[in-house]
Amino acid sequence: MKLKSILTAAAFSVASSGAFAADDVTLQLKWVTQAQFAGYYVALENGYYAEEDLNVTIKPGGPDIAPTQVIAGGGADVTVEWMPAALAAREKGLPLVNIAQPFKSSGMMLTCRKDAGVATTDDFAGKTLGVWFFGNEFPFLSWMSQLGLPTDGSDAGVEVLKQGFNVDPILNGQAACVSTMTYNEYWQVIDAGLSPDDLVLFKYEEQGVATLEDGLYVLEERLADPAFEDKMVRFVRASMKGWKWAEENPEDAAMIVLDYDETGAQTEAHQIRMMGEVAKLTAGSNGSLDPADYERTVASLLAGGSDPVITAAPEGAWTSAITDKALN
Repeated sequence: MKLKSILTAAAFSVASSGAFAADDVTLQLKWVTQAQFAGYYVALENGYYAEEDLNVTIKPGGPDIAPTQVIAGGGADVTVEWMPAALAAREKGLPLVNIAQPFKSSGMMLTCRKDAGVATTDDFAGKTLGVWFFGNEFPFLSWMSQLGLPTDGSDAGVEVLKQGFNVDPILNGQAACVSTMTYNEYWQVIDAGLSPDDLVLFKYEEQGVATLEDGLYVLEERLADPAFEDKMVRFVRASMKGWKWAEENPEDAAMIVLDYDETGAQTEAHQIRMMGEVAKLTAGSNGSLDPADYERTVASLLAGGSDPVITAAPEGAWTSAITDKALN
């Protein structure tokens, strides 16, 4: 956490209560520091968490960090996760509960090269498709099942390439298609020299298989503690204030994210572009989870034929209690 943010939180605590009484909250991100998580960095930098008497620590993710494992091990109070991974973990015994849904729409796509012979989903058979794993594969596997395409590498199915967190396979001919996000990897393909005219995009939203991404999750048993519930109400309220500010001030939000990127890996142009795309996904959300979006996600994950992502509709996997109080 930046020194000035710590000082801001401390100053507010002193002014409001005469003591350093801010409640600690640790947030585990799904991935590295970037504009995908701008709302949380904005809330920290602009003092929205301090205004709610919270001392928030934001922990970046990475290729070797599984948010579900971090929260299961007590390393975070709340985590950013995609619902397919959260529901799969819940079915396996980790009682994650969605308490807020800042992302209204999915940014996931399969980006394909036209010169690889892909024009429609009918062309997937016999092709190699790059897929992220570590919980990110669930929407893809569900989609392939609905298309009736085995993922065993057979001629009638598709060959699944475990894609690293880059787009190299589509650039070097290893795969006809790769997984991309509208706000990140797609632009890496473009920046590498391919033009939009060289590509065919299959957006999960347009294919009817979109699942909810970047929700906020906590462990179910902790919600039984009124003090923890109150902290989460304040955390969600401040976070959504940060998200709405980021939507309205995308360039400034991107600059805040860059300020917190301790790796120095991010660039100004990429983060500004990313923030503009992410704002499209958070637009229309006040933090509340839309039950219809939840049901669509569950239906997609259940539609896995002999190997569904989840085997039964979850119970208690989300609550509106936090957002109801945060919005009032």
